[in-house]
Amino acid sequence: MADVRTISAAELMERHRGLLRGDGTELALVDAREPTEFTRRHLLYAASLPPSHVGLEVAARIPRAGTPVVVCDDAGGEAAAVALELTVLGYTDTAVLEGGIDAWAAAGGELYSGINVPSKLFGELVEEHFGTPHVTATELGSWLADGRGLVVLDSRTRREFNRMSIPTGRSCPGGELVRRVHDLIDEGTTVVVNCAGRTRSILGAQSLRSAGLPNAVYALKDGTMGWELAGLELEHGRDELAPAPSDAGRAEAATAAQAVAERCGVRTVDRDGLDDWLADGSRTTYFMDVRTPEEFAAGHLASAVGAPGGQLVQATDEYLVTRGARVVLADQDGIGATMTASWLIQMGWDAWVLEPGWLGDAELVVDSDDRTAAAIRSRQPPLPYDPTDADVAKAAMEAYLVWEVALPEQYARDDLAEFHFR
Repeated sequence: MADVRTISAAELMERHRGLLRGDGTELALVDAREPTEFTRRHLLYAASLPPSHVGLEVAARIPRAGTPVVVCDDAGGEAAAVALELTVLGYTDTAVLEGGIDAWAAAGGELYSGINVPSKLFGELVEEHFGTPHVTATELGSWLADGRGLVVLDSRTRREFNRMSIPTGRSCPGGELVRRVHDLIDEGTTVVVNCAGRTRSILGAQSLRSAGLPNAVYALKDGTMGWELAGLELEHGRDELAPAPSDAGRAEAATAAQAVAERCGVRTVDRDGLDDWLADGSRTTYFMDVRTPEEFAAGHLASAVGAPGGQLVQATDEYLVTRGARVVLADQDGIGATMTASWLIQMGWDAWVLEPGWLGDAELVVDSDDRTAAAIRSRQPPLPYDPTDADVAKAAMEAYLVWEVALPEQYARDDLAEFHFR
């Protein structure tokens, strides 16, 4: 450890508090253990970055070499290895948490289990704060059987939707909901938003409500897990996508998004301003293209990372490792970018939207290989059960839902997390 600088748990806690005070500092906190160990217990804002992933991922996940980085483990030596590799790669302000995560806990810090915890916690608090209404799987099943006028929108990725879906559902990834919903409904249509569990259902439904959709909007309680636990059958292999909006639908969506922007303080930046920020070596700027993976592959700015809006909000700890950084979001018309920015701002991020119009730029890159997204997918731990074993799967789903719903109780004990609802 002689070649690696260390930081105490008390000092790290004070740096966290400085971030909450908005003192202008940055901090990238990474956990050097393997994902399976990371999911058992970790610091709230830590990002999983084991030694085997550093070379592939770090440039996109911690783009500024001068970023203060703290690496932690459970005193097994992985943190020192990652810190040394970061130093070799040119990172100039790297330290290891002295005593590891056990020292953090001993100093009174909370340790969390699971993945994407900041976003999942945020989703639970959104439901609590806004009173986002939900419908149970059994109730939705009855609505479908009765022929109630409704549309079911699945806010996960198309890949997840193809694997399993609610009957009659359509794939509409979370960042696309406000843009595409208006052409799918009439005055009396009920809208139900689902995901696999809770977070994207809640945030998707609340996005539509916050955007002023006059229809009844519900989150499907516990998503496809809740559907299976209720003894209902999912469908498999479907690829029904909510269509791109008509001109009239896009105009309605743009008006709704503008109202959200005004309420949440979403600001825009032009290309020159973005270029200046990206060239600024004193502060980190993340530039995320929040369109669908297909749109990203068809042409994007060379400096952009593909991060579909719903997935970005769902996994902030994976895409946005440097807390205190600036985030600029881009899409074709500013609608999805604005809705995504509104949630990031409420999570405490300094989020901006790139002014529309850049799609005509001659510098667009055509690239079907979204390496950052692929790396994030590869880092996800496998399911903790065999999906073909119904009893084991049922117990695992029930345990997962209990864990997620309980996150606010742990948050109440943690003075190093803060959200700002608008």
